[in-house]
Amino acid sequence: MAKVEPTLIPLENIDPVLIEQLLDRAFGEDRHERTAYKIREGMDWLPGLSFAALDDEGYLVGTIQVWPVALTDTQGRAHPMLMVGPVAVVPERQGEGFGQALMLGMMGSMNAEAPLPLVLIGDHDYYGRLFGFSAEHTGGWTLPGPWNPDRLLVQCTNPLILPHEGVLGPWRR
Repeated sequence: MAKVEPTLIPLENIDPVLIEQLLDRAFGEDRHERTAYKIREGMDWLPGLSFAALDDEGYLVGTIQVWPVALTDTQGRAHPMLMVGPVAVVPERQGEGFGQALMLGMMGSMNAEAPLPLVLIGDHDYYGRLFGFSAEHTGGWTLPGPWNPDRLLVQCTNPLILPHEGVLGPWRR
């Protein structure tokens, strides 16, 4: 299939019911049981970094949400991060570039003067190759539920600031 140039709009402009329907189609209705949901439990996604992708006919085909989370180190200090995901595209439109456009749009909206590490649970072949995410610095991190350590990925301009050990969860200021 040919790659398309989607229109990205703020996710807050989309009816929440449509967002939930899209996420159910992309990940299944049992998605709320996944570890990623526990990590960001009780938090709201960040409107300035969360987008919807519309196709050339104006149909909602994808979404990306970004959440405030923190890695709490062994001394109890919270290190703020941004959790990316879900990055969702309706099944029949996957592989057309909507997910890539959503990631690039979100990353382009970040404040370059105050970058926070980005963390996600995903496929290294995709997120590593295209966006520089890696599991190299997450080996000592734990999550509130089951996860595959190879899929816990982080992207950070200066990985030396990342704690070697900690628990990833909601960011409580």
